[in-house]
Amino acid sequence: MEEVTQVPQDSTPLEILYQDEVMVAINKPNGLLVHRSPIATNTNVFAVQELRNQIGQKVSPAHRLDRKTSGVLLFALNPESLTHLQSQFENRTVDKTYHAIVRGYTEDEGLIDYPLTNDKGKTQEAITRYKTLERTEVPVAFGKHATSRYSLVEVYPETGRMHQIRKHFAHILHPIIGDRPHGCNKQNKLFLEKWNLTEMLLHAIEIEFEHPVSGEKIKIKADYQSEFKRMLESLEFSV
Repeated sequence: MEEVTQVPQDSTPLEILYQDEVMVAINKPNGLLVHRSPIATNTNVFAVQELRNQIGQKVSPAHRLDRKTSGVLLFALNPESLTHLQSQFENRTVDKTYHAIVRGYTEDEGLIDYPLTNDKGKTQEAITRYKTLERTEVPVAFGKHATSRYSLVEVYPETGRMHQIRKHFAHILHPIIGDRPHGCNKQNKLFLEKWNLTEMLLHAIEIEFEHPVSGEKIKIKADYQSEFKRMLESLEFSV
């Protein structure tokens, strides 16, 4: 029998966005690992265990989100639903939407078609579409510039490679604010010193897929985390 770890008494419950008899979705906070990983030995708190303890039953993640990425994370509650949901992700029939704050002014719309190499050395096709929701210019000097420019972008990854969105925006020279190691260290230092920002500004805001039992279209949306909201206000975005 699998051992259930105890949640600390002061643990904040996860925000449940959707739940029925076969699946559950949460708004994953920044910094929370989905499950145990040999490359992250500095924590013993994981979304799988936290959610399992919270709802009192076994959960299995249907997809993944980076530790530093917040937003919609979907879990299955039985093996049949897990297989059905995972097949949708593998077959690219799930519509995933992210929001990010990036350095500079991005194009109104863009397509990033840039292959990525995974941790096993295999190069894979990687495609990301995006559109710019808003641009801002704030009176904060940076380098030789008297002001700083940023964009709020809506992102639609068509493939699901590791750190794909982060690597793609770094590739087009509009790195995501707070991203390490793919982002801009000088910008990250600026945000740490001026706004005490330690999180990455990438949020999985919406997911749309087919219900594994009924077949109906399900759309789940996750509100921004508090730090994302704070930076929207600090950078004078109007949203």
